[in-house]
Amino acid sequence: MRASRTPLLLAATALFASSAAFAQSTQVKIDSGTIRGSDADGVLSWKGIPFAQPPLGYLRWRALQPVKSWAGVRDTMQYSNDCMQVPFPSDAAPLGTEPAEDCLYSNVWRPDGAQKKLPVMVWIYGGGFVNGGASPPTYSGANLARQGVVFVSFNYRVGRFGTFAFPQLTAENADKGRLGNYGAMDQIAALQWVKRNIAAFGGDPENVTIIGESAGGMSVHNLVTSPLSQGLFQRAVVMSGGNGRSEDGNDLAHVEEIGENFARRYNIDPKAPDALKKLRALTAEQVTDGLNMMNRGPGPVTVSGPFVDGKVLVDLDEAYNAGRYAHVPIMIGATSADMGGKSGFMIAGAREATGVIADQGVPVWEYRYSYVADSIGRPGAQHASEIPFFFDNTAIKYGDATTAKDIAAGKLVSSYILNFVKTGNPNGPGLAYWPQHTSAGDQIMDFTEAGRAQASRDPWGTDIDNEKAQIKAALASGHYNSLVTQIGEMLDDPAASAILKRYFPDLVSSPQIGMARGMTLHAIKDYMPQVMTDAKLKALDTELAALPRKDR
Repeated sequence: MRASRTPLLLAATALFASSAAFAQSTQVKIDSGTIRGSDADGVLSWKGIPFAQPPLGYLRWRALQPVKSWAGVRDTMQYSNDCMQVPFPSDAAPLGTEPAEDCLYSNVWRPDGAQKKLPVMVWIYGGGFVNGGASPPTYSGANLARQGVVFVSFNYRVGRFGTFAFPQLTAENADKGRLGNYGAMDQIAALQWVKRNIAAFGGDPENVTIIGESAGGMSVHNLVTSPLSQGLFQRAVVMSGGNGRSEDGNDLAHVEEIGENFARRYNIDPKAPDALKKLRALTAEQVTDGLNMMNRGPGPVTVSGPFVDGKVLVDLDEAYNAGRYAHVPIMIGATSADMGGKSGFMIAGAREATGVIADQGVPVWEYRYSYVADSIGRPGAQHASEIPFFFDNTAIKYGDATTAKDIAAGKLVSSYILNFVKTGNPNGPGLAYWPQHTSAGDQIMDFTEAGRAQASRDPWGTDIDNEKAQIKAALASGHYNSLVTQIGEMLDDPAASAILKRYFPDLVSSPQIGMARGMTLHAIKDYMPQVMTDAKLKALDTELAALPRKDR
């Protein structure tokens, strides 16, 4: 009798062990401790994993410090706070958490099962370097993870927390020359965390793709060229990330002046020996000071985007032209109605950056995303509208208004993305062939309004080249011009502002004018076709040409 019960006991023990192992399947040991995540619908996820110490107090405006280890098991089932900012109502990807200065956390999704050495995809959000976070529902990595990848997202500091310089910070030099570009340092630290820890989640640290949109796409360009991020990824995707050039001309000294302007905003004397201490004593709300994509604040400039410092971030033009960058497969593109129009920073910029890289023999694929969800009801894929399709999150974005055609468009483009993440080539069985870009062939893949993938020579190539010639002539004129002068520059000159108000009073008085300060009139004319006609812009340019150009 006893012998006959032994197999039953063994079977019960095995069953119990199997159940226990399944119950612990989301428990993972990383370099700072053990974490426990969630298991839902065939996907394991971990949210709110710290990858650095909170950048509070003396650690405000410092390079990241290693996270302190913890004992026991830490639950990581909810997003952490997004980084400190003032959200704005028209954001295409509203935040899912309350912003806070304690925000340096990562999130991981992977398919359920025992797979190891899965390809890794690391998402970098946009937001003009003043907004954005990892928590918006359309940034979820679950649907892509379900198809055989490990998806990672993370937060990085934005606004004055992410980019800030001050003479006393430079003199202190606590991080051995790493100054100012704290958001970029966060991105590099997150990739280093992935390198050290992703194998614990079943990912392959030697098969990592970085992908970012808008400011995130610009960040990808920065990471591809930064000496500090080399070897941390094997492929890259730039979505609406501009032309791969460092164009604002800011350096550490200029950004220090901007920091001094900000100090004066709170009556802090930049020359006082305790100025930095007082700045660090400001609340997070005071440092933010209402800043977001729609509001840069009045008076002297008090905020900067990432700048060339020579250590963390290098001059993109020099790096790309000299071949000093990660020669990894790369995908670059923009949406069909992206900011700036055909000749703008996004669309023409993507073509320009693609050509520079292709001419050096690096495999690069260019795309244009033209599909618009059926519920939108008008043609022209706007800036950032491709993200839910790329992530196969169309239904999350459009809810009950999602159509079968929308779902199919997302399945199509995300298939190319997944192939690229897995193999370094977007092509695969059952998909229309996407040729590599060459300058001679000017090849591009258009994800069309009809929801198909169509490869051809860029049909906008000639128009882009012609408009580039017009831009060159406008720049050479030395005058304000609707084609090349930023709206903010004209608004800051009383004479130019008066002319602009006469022609476009509704634009100048719009509560969203802050978002347009860094754009040109030509770049936004497609948003106001009845008001901003070619004839009206030509008449405006004639009046502006009579003004002396204001120095920067």
